[in-house]
Amino acid sequence: MNWRCTRCGKPHAENDPPCDACGHNSFEKAIVRVDEESESGAGSDGAPDTDREPIPSGTVETGPEYVWACPNCGREHVRNTPPCSRCGNPDLEQVERTYEGLERDLETPSWFEVAKPYLPVFAVLGVVIALFATGIVPLSVLPGLGPPSPPDAPGEGSEAGGLDLEATEEEIHDRLEDERDDAESRTVDSGLSAYAEYQNRRLVEREFGDSDPESVAADEFDHACGDAIPQEVPVVITAVSAADYTDESALAEAIAAEYRSRYGDEMQTGFDAEGINVHAAPNGDIYTVYATC
Repeated sequence: MNWRCTRCGKPHAENDPPCDACGHNSFEKAIVRVDEESESGAGSDGAPDTDREPIPSGTVETGPEYVWACPNCGREHVRNTPPCSRCGNPDLEQVERTYEGLERDLETPSWFEVAKPYLPVFAVLGVVIALFATGIVPLSVLPGLGPPSPPDAPGEGSEAGGLDLEATEEEIHDRLEDERDDAESRTVDSGLSAYAEYQNRRLVEREFGDSDPESVAADEFDHACGDAIPQEVPVVITAVSAADYTDESALAEAIAAEYRSRYGDEMQTGFDAEGINVHAAPNGDIYTVYATC
């Protein structure tokens, strides 16, 4: 044997790949040791056989590469081992392997082609992030994120008797600020305002609703009090309604006056920030909670 498979080493009489043992498509000249050459390669008179081809130093070009293909589905197999592993066809035929389209198959797709199937998902995520970033949807709707959402409570929390209750809260702050000097000035803290709203709605719900909302701690709200413990005080103005006041300023003045009469100097000194919530109960009473730290 003058040829052998470069993969499994099986000898072959001719340079006619593929290997019938492993299907490899590259043969090389079988290298013969000197002692074997002297025994089998010399003539009867002991002279070297000059008719034999010289042994090359490396592998040889084997020409086209062949595979065994299924004529039914086209699946290629390294060896002639029917049936077809894809469709079960009992016959395979030897065909020349071509590499047409290989360059196209190996081209790296662009990031857009990779991401294109996921564009609807990215769009939805972008909308969700925008809703949270703009505050249209509060983080509190996600479990474990953001401060507790205020409980539902009967009555009105945004407008009552034609008055804007949120504007009234701002007016209350302005009324109290007018009586403070610069050293005692307080800022409106959104975390304290959220805490005051929760506590106020909880108070109204317990009084007029049919549930008892769970108690919360001020630390669950994103306030700027640091290590200071926020203080809150409820004030209820009875026997009146929001409709009894001409505008938000008049209602704010009545609530601020009630604060001052009940808590005196504590409403003016010793704190840096405050939050206020106003809620009109179903019976017309004005419920407020003032939180500060």
